[in-house]
Amino acid sequence: MVARRKAKPRSRSKPKPKKTPASEARKRGKTIGKTSAIRKKATRKALLERVSAKKATKSPKGSAKPGSVRPQPQADAVRPPPRRPQPVPAEQRIGVVTHYYSHLSVATMRLEPGTTLRVGDVIHVLGHTTDFNQSVESLEVDHKPVLEVGPNDDFGLKVAQHAREHDDVFKVRS
Repeated sequence: MVARRKAKPRSRSKPKPKKTPASEARKRGKTIGKTSAIRKKATRKALLERVSAKKATKSPKGSAKPGSVRPQPQADAVRPPPRRPQPVPAEQRIGVVTHYYSHLSVATMRLEPGTTLRVGDVIHVLGHTTDFNQSVESLEVDHKPVLEVGPNDDFGLKVAQHAREHDDVFKVRS
């Protein structure tokens, strides 16, 4: 039987250099060379001034004066914000969506005082990005199906599309 030799431990030719500790300024994230940072900021500012000066001296084609600048649009010419969809006059606001469960496609609602909602009614859900009509097919109060709900009931309503919290709910008059 051949005797096995023990593996010799590797010897390092050079010891690993130790890291020098960071200065307190570096630890706190402060720059050491403040003059170079100031210099960079000054050159950036000068560059921006040169670019804006070049834009001001350029004239559009066909302009009479070489140094003239086009007038800026006035504040009155600013585009108005996009129009939000509005409810149809034949609709009555009955409540607000309080929560939407996407995995069930169910919205919980809070009705306004003096309003009711029945199975078979047509509702219009209207919000910032929501706008759809649907017929009420199922209503549930405390996980039990009901045919009609009043203003004091917390109820769930199966919806056809995604509804968001704070969307307005209107009852379409027939």
